Amino acid sequence: MSGKGPRLMTERDLRGLAPGSVVAVPAGTIVTALARDLAATRGIVLEDREASVVRESGTVAVAADHGGRQLKDALIPVIEGLGFDVADLGTHSDAAVDYPDLAAAAARSVAEGSAQFAVVVDGAGIGSAMAANKIAGARAAFCPDVASALNAREHNFANVLCLGARTEAAPEVVRTFLTTEQGGEERHAMRVAKISALEGASHVEAAAEEPCCCRSHCSETLKDGPRAAVAAGADRVALHVRNPKSAGDLAAFIDHTILKAEATDEEIDLLCAEAREFRFASVCVNSCHVARCATALEGSGVVVCTVVGFPLGAASTTAKVAETHAAVADGAREIDMVINVGWLRSGRDDEVRDDVAQVAETAHRGHARLKVILETALLTDEEKERACRLCREAGADYVKTSTGFSRGGATVEDVALMRRAVGTALGVKASGGIHSREEAEALMAAGATRIGASASIAITAG
Repeated sequence: MSGKGPRLMTERDLRGLAPGSVVAVPAGTIVTALARDLAATRGIVLEDREASVVRESGTVAVAADHGGRQLKDALIPVIEGLGFDVADLGTHSDAAVDYPDLAAAAARSVAEGSAQFAVVVDGAGIGSAMAANKIAGARAAFCPDVASALNAREHNFANVLCLGARTEAAPEVVRTFLTTEQGGEERHAMRVAKISALEGASHVEAAAEEPCCCRSHCSETLKDGPRAAVAAGADRVALHVRNPKSAGDLAAFIDHTILKAEATDEEIDLLCAEAREFRFASVCVNSCHVARCATALEGSGVVVCTVVGFPLGAASTTAKVAETHAAVADGAREIDMVINVGWLRSGRDDEVRDDVAQVAETAHRGHARLKVILETALLTDEEKERACRLCREAGADYVKTSTGFSRGGATVEDVALMRRAVGTALGVKASGGIHSREEAEALMAAGATRIGASASIAITAG
């Protein structure tokens, strides 16, 4: 439990307890929402039902320029009083500094996972919001009042709060921002997914103005240039997708994966160590390993991904939702769910959509993204397109090609079809049978924004 401010009980305090355990919760303890979810899932009894409930608390990065330093310093006790740790990125004096530098540093802390939220203060707050929103993964909101802070969290899932130095009721604005849950309604998640997709499109615009790193190789697959790729539905090209200039660039797009039934604890620990070293986007493991991975990767910026309804997709919706709920409570921040292939092929579109929507709602409520595995090797092109449409309507964040456990894996043709079907609204994950850097780059050129592979190190080594 945290030693700053009120006592804090998180899901980490409960992970090692046996089902049916009874835990005494001291008066005044803040019990996080995810801790309560984990307790409910495992039948752990929390004796004090009057304990305060907030969302999962972690670290808040704070930063300010010289004009906002005094307010920043005054807000630190407020943040600590909510049970958060504070990472003070400065400035620490009245000497003039540039607010874009401080805002970008705070936003990177959130995007890379070392902080759950950031609070940034400058003279007006507007410039810091502009700077922070240039960092992929940061959703910065300028909030001059409590109503704005409430809306930014509930509707826009903001994770960076920007304030002006003379903001009235600044402490209450901060309290509202840090203790308001993001909205669980499907419409909010769908709209935020579109905001995230724009990050990829912005990379394309930048690439269009600069000489391409690919030299003449671009002409083989992108004869009309990056803007034509955007018009065709790509959300990233050139350096950021098709031809990452280094192993590190490519690693950031890879889910480092081990899903075999016989995976040992030692293999899972090695997977996490490799993910830390190479800075992969995530580790993808079966759900029994999620808590172990969440502990091993804490503070690394590498998220934990797990599979639901795997590998057949034929589990009931109730079972998939329960799997998702438990995985999020254990620390998963990405869920790869297998679509109900039989329902899709039978034309039961409403049930397929509802299956995905219920899992998406559960994942988003736990601050996790949802990728939906189509198992493209089993589908016709019409069925693939229909599946993509249903996933988009249901609020998924990605569509994914394959489990790797069926009769075929990712193909360039399927990725291109899926990208056309979802446009820039969703990400596309290519998975199954990817063994080389050349294969990964070809799939990214076709529109993939994430790669799932067990041969991740070989792929990045090229």
